[in-house]
Amino acid sequence: MTDKNNSNNNNNNSGSNTSRPSSNDTFGVFKQNLDKMFNGIRQSVPQYHQAITNVQQEYLQACENVANSAFEFQKEVTRKSGLSTGIPEAAVRAIGGTTEEIAKIASINNQVVLTTIDATQQNIKTFNDNAKSFSNINHDILKSWISAFRFRAN
Repeated sequence: MTDKNNSNNNNNNSGSNTSRPSSNDTFGVFKQNLDKMFNGIRQSVPQYHQAITNVQQEYLQACENVANSAFEFQKEVTRKSGLSTGIPEAAVRAIGGTTEEIAKIASINNQVVLTTIDATQQNIKTFNDNAKSFSNINHDILKSWISAFRFRAN
């Protein structure tokens, strides 16, 4: 009975126990390694976040540089060749209108993506809450079964 109680006490720790479990305590060894794995992942999340942010910023800057370079090159070629750069007012309105619609679509797309991310986060939270409840129910069922078997054994 003492070993079982010690095992239950070890399982109730929230990962704060840094002592090494005995080599014959399967659950202690498993819990210690599980905690070590998740702590390592937790420590790497900010690094991943920063790395992804850096890549996004660098990619955006590269796209902007390519677009500006192409624009400047075309402008210079047109100027040096003496080609006319005037365009009809209707084309200016069409280009401006198209640009506005593209900006609206991009904004809507960003809203959809952010809403999807928020919904995904909420679904994960709900899953986590449900998993905790399911675990508590299983624990209660186990206690009930053990009580029933102990009562019949006496």
